Amino acid sequence: MKLIFASNNKNKIKEIKNQVPDSIEILSLEDIGCMVDIPETADTIEGNALLKANYIKRHYGFNCFADDSGLEVDALAGAPGVYSARYAGEDKNDQANNAKLLSELEAKDNRKANFKTVIALHYNGEEHLFTGIIEGEILKEAQGEGGFGYDPLFQATGMIKSFAELTIEEKNAVSHRGKAVSQLVAFLKDKEIEDL
Repeated sequence: MKLIFASNNKNKIKEIKNQVPDSIEILSLEDIGCMVDIPETADTIEGNALLKANYIKRHYGFNCFADDSGLEVDALAGAPGVYSARYAGEDKNDQANNAKLLSELEAKDNRKANFKTVIALHYNGEEHLFTGIIEGEILKEAQGEGGFGYDPLFQATGMIKSFAELTIEEKNAVSHRGKAVSQLVAFLKDKEIEDL
């Protein structure tokens, strides 16, 4: 089974390939020659995932999936949310985003937050959504060198390490994206059995 993942984010691709069985081949946008930066103009995380998956289905016709993720911080009324990647500007700079988040939370006691991922799948003419959410809090300073995005600042409930201090395997076992990908993989395995 081949699936296009509507992304050129090498970190996301690596995380997802790490979770998917060998029987499912994941191809990136680069692999199919799509160099377009698909606009993320929806006002919800679900909407952006669908926009990207719909674009690939419409222009290339392949079975495909796309994800969108957001960090939702309680004290900031759910921000940065759907604007997580562009929180500090259109250039999608992780360091600038993290610096802005720490600045916005400087005077706040409530540091509760959640990470949310939605995967939109187009498979044989059907559309499906898979959602993963992980609760946690925003640390007062960055911890760890791994991961990407807000990983150095996010600590999941019940953990003593930030996401940036976890291995890919440890992160996939608990993360928002890991949960959504697990649902996607379970669905695809069912489809593989049906197709036998």
